[in-house]
Amino acid sequence: MRKIKLSDELRSEYKREDLGVGIRGKYFEEYRKGTNLVLLSPDVAKVFSTEEAVNEALRSLINLAEKSIGRTRR
Repeated sequence: MRKIKLSDELRSEYKREDLGVGIRGKYFEEYRKGTNLVLLSPDVAKVFSTEEAVNEALRSLINLAEKSIGRTRR
């Protein structure tokens, strides 16, 4: 069996200028807008089986807090 030598160079059929100019972080802001993950503790995750259940509970808590003390702005 022949061993294939790996290198960091592009294959001859690819030319760097054909690939265009790379822009670092081009989609970073769009990615951050759509990402808001929260890790639930195992005991909390047992109570809420779906993301809808978590959202519903948090919305009711927000509603209750707004009624009791009013929402504050930062």
